Amino acid sequence: MFSSMKKWLVCYPLVAASLLLAGGAQAQTTDPGAGAKQLWQLIDYVAVDYSGAVEHGKVVSEAEYAEMLDFTDNATTQIAALPAHASQAAIAAAIADLRAAVVAKADGVEVKRLAHHANGLLIAAYPIPVAPKVLPNLARGAALYAAQCASCHGVAGGGDGPLAASLEPKPIAFTDGERAQSRSLMALYQVISQGVAGTSMASFGQLSENERWDLAFYIGGMSHDAAAGAHGEKLWQDDPRAKKLYADLAAVTTLTQEAVAAKLGADEAKALTAYLRSHADKAEAHKPAGLALSRLRLAESLAAMHAGDRAGATRLGLSAYLDGFEPIEPMVGARNKSLLLAVENAMLAYRSAVAKGTVTDAEAAGEKLQQLFTHVEAELGDAKADPMTTFIGALTILLREGVEALLIVIGIIAFLRKAKRHDVLAYVHAGWASALVAGGLTWVAATYLVTISGASREVSEGLGSVFAALVLLSVGLWMHQKSSAGRWQEYLHEKLTAAMSRRSAWGLFALAFIAVYREVFETVLFYSALAADGNGGALLGGFLVAIVLLVVIAWALLRTSARMPIGKFFSWTSAFVAVLAVILMGKGVAALQEAGWVGVTPVDFMRIDLLGILPTMETLLAQAAIVAIIIAGYGWNRVSAGKRKLA
Repeated sequence: MFSSMKKWLVCYPLVAASLLLAGGAQAQTTDPGAGAKQLWQLIDYVAVDYSGAVEHGKVVSEAEYAEMLDFTDNATTQIAALPAHASQAAIAAAIADLRAAVVAKADGVEVKRLAHHANGLLIAAYPIPVAPKVLPNLARGAALYAAQCASCHGVAGGGDGPLAASLEPKPIAFTDGERAQSRSLMALYQVISQGVAGTSMASFGQLSENERWDLAFYIGGMSHDAAAGAHGEKLWQDDPRAKKLYADLAAVTTLTQEAVAAKLGADEAKALTAYLRSHADKAEAHKPAGLALSRLRLAESLAAMHAGDRAGATRLGLSAYLDGFEPIEPMVGARNKSLLLAVENAMLAYRSAVAKGTVTDAEAAGEKLQQLFTHVEAELGDAKADPMTTFIGALTILLREGVEALLIVIGIIAFLRKAKRHDVLAYVHAGWASALVAGGLTWVAATYLVTISGASREVSEGLGSVFAALVLLSVGLWMHQKSSAGRWQEYLHEKLTAAMSRRSAWGLFALAFIAVYREVFETVLFYSALAADGNGGALLGGFLVAIVLLVVIAWALLRTSARMPIGKFFSWTSAFVAVLAVILMGKGVAALQEAGWVGVTPVDFMRIDLLGILPTMETLLAQAAIVAIIIAGYGWNRVSAGKRKLA
């Protein structure tokens, strides 16, 4: 099966490389990420195989050196074919440096450093899986190996399977410890997933992602013995450097034994590699969380800035917020809202400094964040919140989120009642009811099944808010147009039936669902944080009081809208909907900023969370664009209404 891995390409360097490039180009037409995976694999080949081609500035293997030249040339072509990205030029420059080093027959250590640097930039810009989503199952990996690989590589991985004699080049021996030193688990996973074109190594993409990782972990441990694993276990328990180096599962999959040896020594590297590849759960359990993870990622981000790796610094800075702080954000917000806002502002300031490439500003922002983290630790502490704090938190959170959803849903319902379109009301009721059910399922999933990532939360909130803002904007302009025309009774009774299609009804369903679900989603996360304090009675009390208040507010809004004259109703409602669109656009862009989808440029401006006004150029420009559209639309409506009156 694996007879093509790296060493096997010696016999077919040019053909294999050209076919690999062709395969990569074809993959990009259907999956942009496939091109990045192929490119990563090419560069990784260079990192591993170059030392077998050049020693002390002289070529020791013409075939392998030709392979290195061809791979770096193909890498130059492939980066240009990837989708446009802000870091694409930096990656191309890194590949050019790698190519120049190979041409100059540079030292193998330098070539390996350049290759790893290029691949680091590549992964930051075009994320590809670097670790399994779940812990590997070595028993399943062994079964897969016996079924898929043993015929070529042998039962024990010695490269002596029944089919080995008929293969050329011969399958490599996974038991070869010297060769295994340069091979990462991620490299094994990529070859298993994609194969190597032009050789007998086929892609095993038909296996699930988890199965391919199981296989990679099993094969990655074949060169190690039980004695090395036992030594590694002792090192893991006694040597703090080991836990610092293997901070999470991704470190286990991406670090090679050779890279660890450069930091800890050859014997230690071999032992730790043997232990953690067979006990990956130990590294994952050691993975820092919360503020500890935020501090670690922030320090790593600053180190990347000093190294000139702005893409890596950006990725790590996002991780400091999304993976470290964001999961505890609801708990901080429930106890000290002003401290939460201070941390969010400091995070945005840090990412802005990184985006500008200003190391001194990034250091200053990072230092401020570290100080704020200390305040957060003191705020949370070990003590549980008192019941009154939990009660008030539960009440205000649900009331705040619920009112925002009510304003949209009640507005839709009131409009349809005025329009005498009771048949469409069912779609709206189905929308908000479905959102409540989905919210309940989200709570079950977040509590018992999965952990909702910070990025998923922010992206969901951001896209939902932007969608709702755009829909409300169009609705507001449409309502103002009819209000300006002053012909409501005629329009409602004669034209609305034809205008309100089934597609429009489903659009109202979607708007009601999104408006409610985004608020329920936020409430679920906050309530989960409050529940951790253990004040169940106070939490339930705050929830019930908030529900009662929301029912009263909904009744008052519906009663008021029913009594309001129809012309005045649509005039006031159009203005309200327009304002709400501006608010939601600001909140949506802010959430996408926190997810890293939108850049951050802080400005000296007020912050009003209630109105979605945040002191960043991007949020303010987005809201200004909505305001400009509203002003232009209202002006056009008035001009058109005036012309109709004159006519």
